[in-house]
Amino acid sequence: MIDNSGRDKGKAIGDLRSAIEHRATWMYLLIEEARKEGVGTDFARRAIRSCGCLHGNTKFTPTEDLLAFAREFANPLVVDIFEMTLQATAEELAIDFHYCPLVTAWQKLTADEQKIAELCDIAMDGDRGIASCFPAFTFSLDKTIAQGHGVCEIRFQKK
Repeated sequence: MIDNSGRDKGKAIGDLRSAIEHRATWMYLLIEEARKEGVGTDFARRAIRSCGCLHGNTKFTPTEDLLAFAREFANPLVVDIFEMTLQATAEELAIDFHYCPLVTAWQKLTADEQKIAELCDIAMDGDRGIASCFPAFTFSLDKTIAQGHGVCEIRFQKK
């Protein structure tokens, strides 16, 4: 499929997935080096949550409207990259991710399922940070691909 700019959409999605995998590799290697030095993962959680807060405050329009937030959080490109399915109402945004380039990267680096699940949870601190910038919403993470499920389930609900 060719998008409006004339670029091959499939290639663009593949390129973006590769970029996300590359950053997931950085994350994995940074945390592994920290562990060798006796440092826990709290530093990574704080940094990734700070990044989420930065994005929440600069890349998203402040709103109490869950549908408006949904359009920005799950824009068409992000939907394609993560193979998302969405159900959005004024009261709840339910997003299921059917593909995760981060997990794909980590599976290339380790077979340790617990480590992959922990890395996923740390990475989700970015979304938790974004959510914290929207006091009218709650955020929850249920099943994840990293835990061996076929889907990641995140939910935003209106308070």
